[in-house]
Amino acid sequence: MKVHILDDWFDTLRTLPCFAKLAAHEVTVWTDHEPDPVALAARVKDAEALVLFRERTKIGAELLTRLPNLKLISQRSVYPHIDVDACTSSNVLVCSNMHSDTPSYAAAEHTLALILASYRQIPQQAASLKAGAWQSGVGRTLRGRTLGLYGNGRIAGAVAEYAKALGMHVQFWGSDDGRARAVAAGETVPPSRQAFFETSDIVSLHVRLKPETKGIINAADLAAMSPRALLVNTSRSGLIETGALEAEVARGRIHAAVDVFDTEPLTDTAHPLLTHPNVIATPHIGYVTEDEFDLQFSDIFDQINAYAEGAPIHMINAEVYS
Repeated sequence: MKVHILDDWFDTLRTLPCFAKLAAHEVTVWTDHEPDPVALAARVKDAEALVLFRERTKIGAELLTRLPNLKLISQRSVYPHIDVDACTSSNVLVCSNMHSDTPSYAAAEHTLALILASYRQIPQQAASLKAGAWQSGVGRTLRGRTLGLYGNGRIAGAVAEYAKALGMHVQFWGSDDGRARAVAAGETVPPSRQAFFETSDIVSLHVRLKPETKGIINAADLAAMSPRALLVNTSRSGLIETGALEAEVARGRIHAAVDVFDTEPLTDTAHPLLTHPNVIATPHIGYVTEDEFDLQFSDIFDQINAYAEGAPIHMINAEVYS
């Protein structure tokens, strides 16, 4: 098959063991981002299969109607960036392994890294040292503090394990089902949503973004957090009410450590989450490790081979194939 891989910005996939799975195919790798669907269609007009790098490119009707040769979109995990109905109308099969039993340990580790970086002022201290000023302030210890996990999925579970190993107290909030599972597992669940935000020294978000979770964290939640509390978001920016985090950070009460933004890639260096001293920001690298890529794209390439062999797997819109 003619396979086009989008948004492999550092041309990483060729260097990984999983890339050998595409040996039987004609592969084109695009190492930049083309947001315009018309221009993108001109690039990949001969593609029979598109490989997506998570949610870096949106797939909609404007692109699909210009790709008459396209038969398959192969990716991994959730797909809010894909118009599945448009794919079905264009007879394009979407395959996505939902990896229900495999957490992204890379994302969990990055969550911990952001917490440590914020509490120990690592970016600021490193910058101070390079500037010849030696120490620039006094950090804080994590042991004995309370980590509030909003969400009770696989990544949250991994973060909870890391936090407990550091001697932190862990508590949960989220959906009724998530809270019930936490209670059944013997975890701490505060008596109310407000109590969760008030008593957590750190709140870390671990919820999938879908219509019912968009803006689920609001200004009142952030206002309930104690002074100097830390809000961590390695999930999706849309979980927080638009503008609420920026407004609360601007008041100087709380700190934030974020890996996700409303606009990505974010290139506005004047954005308040990039300029405020109480915020540590990284460019959506929670899942960006060689190990995670090899795991994810091994699944993605397996889906291409399965399709080429006439036995597709992990079909999202199976009616296209049947």
